[in-house]
Amino acid sequence: MAKGFRLWILSVSLGLSFSFLGYQWLTRYNFNTDHQVGDVIDSLNGVEIYYNGGVNTNEGRNLSLDGYNLGIKYQCVEFVKRYFYQRYQHQMPDSFGHARDFFDNLLTDGSWNEKRALRQFTNGSQSKPMADDLLVFAPWILNPYGHVAIIAAVTDNGIEIAQQNPGPFAPSREYFPLIQQAGLWYIDAPRAKGWLRWETRPDVVTENSGFIDPVMVIKE
Repeated sequence: MAKGFRLWILSVSLGLSFSFLGYQWLTRYNFNTDHQVGDVIDSLNGVEIYYNGGVNTNEGRNLSLDGYNLGIKYQCVEFVKRYFYQRYQHQMPDSFGHARDFFDNLLTDGSWNEKRALRQFTNGSQSKPMADDLLVFAPWILNPYGHVAIIAAVTDNGIEIAQQNPGPFAPSREYFPLIQQAGLWYIDAPRAKGWLRWETRPDVVTENSGFIDPVMVIKE
């Protein structure tokens, strides 16, 4: 009895180990021979979007020249942080975390997200999404980390997003319906949690409080 149980435990352990190794290999291998990891495949407002192959590919941490952590090349988080850094010179107080961590579930709609220094809106908000908002997707069974993207364009009935690392064959741009219902705005996309918006804090007045678009140099 004890021997049979030990054999069962060993079999399960080996099966889980092989499954884990297989998952790691499948999500790091570049199946798309049309691109190499690090290829520029798109850009939004002058900020480049890089190809990452398998969704768990890790090319090391990307830092700005002043040492700000932009994230792991070329994950989805690295693009959105680099986008806000290059476009607005924005540095998040908490520069770490997975995509799922960008949305604070404890905040009410329109609250200030201190960790990201961005205004946070829940999917189902009185505030309509805007171009340049950071869109957060919740984790799911095949992706425990979640996903983030930048809203590239907004109409009365839809949005376009720009994203990095959606998968080896997925596009860098996607479109989702935008619905207004009972005075609230909803992005009709699977697992869309909400959006975060860059703005100057109302209690902070700076000389450069308007839109800026500097050319920033990034360590690769």
